[in-house]
Amino acid sequence: MLLSKMVGYFKMNSAKQINRLRGTPGQPVWQRNYYEHVIRNETDLQETREYIQNNPLKWLEDEYHPDHIRRRGDS
Repeated sequence: MLLSKMVGYFKMNSAKQINRLRGTPGQPVWQRNYYEHVIRNETDLQETREYIQNNPLKWLEDEYHPDHIRRRGDS
């Protein structure tokens, strides 16, 4: 199975479960695309690990965070 198919299957099924739990059928959960990167050495691996660990901390500042979208819609 291709990686893109596996990612698509995961995103589709997890979005269904998330929306079922939230009571929000059909709402988007995931961004449309994903970034694919081949890890080539230890430095690259460490940088990838740091990105994965630190990226969620930036969510509150992201332009697509629901609070930012609501604020843009209010003005």
